[in-house]
Amino acid sequence: MRSLKLNADMGESFGPWVMGLDHEVMPYVDMANIACGFHASDPDVMRRTIRLAKDHGVSIGAHPAYPDLVGFGRRSMACSASEIENLVLYQIGALSGLCRAESTEVRYVKPHGALYNDMAKKPEIFAAVARAVRAFDPDLPLMTLATRQTDTMREQAEQHGIRLWFEAFADRAYDSEGRLVARSEPGAVHHDPELIINQARLIATGQPLTASDGSDLVLQADTLCVHGDNEESIAAVRRIRDMLNTLESAS
Repeated sequence: MRSLKLNADMGESFGPWVMGLDHEVMPYVDMANIACGFHASDPDVMRRTIRLAKDHGVSIGAHPAYPDLVGFGRRSMACSASEIENLVLYQIGALSGLCRAESTEVRYVKPHGALYNDMAKKPEIFAAVARAVRAFDPDLPLMTLATRQTDTMREQAEQHGIRLWFEAFADRAYDSEGRLVARSEPGAVHHDPELIINQARLIATGQPLTASDGSDLVLQADTLCVHGDNEESIAAVRRIRDMLNTLESAS
């Protein structure tokens, strides 16, 4: 069993509007994906979240997105490849500047929402994101979706001279190819804590999940994304952390 790191999307509040329970989640995760201002967050929220992550010894990742505050970055936008490269580079740079002020640094990049999904499906968008990561720091891993078949993505990353971390989700349904079922579809997001815990366990131990068409699906992941925007999900995060600790101790 490979060691599976927990990551969570953080710093997604905006001004007085609060999103997520970052203080409750941070003690249980290994990595914090901090929003960079395009889909959520602002400089004050970003810096507070950096401090919180640093206090808990949590690695900081840039969480860039399309410039879509109204849609929370979940809508694809007609950006050119050069625009995507520049907007990703801009957001990494913004977070990195605040990290420097707190004597820490960005350790990886995980695109958000529609940009994340588009990158996994369209080689030209993956290439644009990869160029931005490499231009900023070729040693930064790029987080992307763990699907049934990852050879093509690995080849693209090798061509661009970057590393990949593959990510799975405990609370999302998958189709037969290992892609996330669209949020607009029934059952796309799991709400039952027992189902979420069990899916996390299956991913951590390399056992098959059941895809939306009923087929078996095995995901080889480096990291597991958890969400913490309500009390039920906080309880699930704690249980997932305890489960992973138990599995690692037994291995």
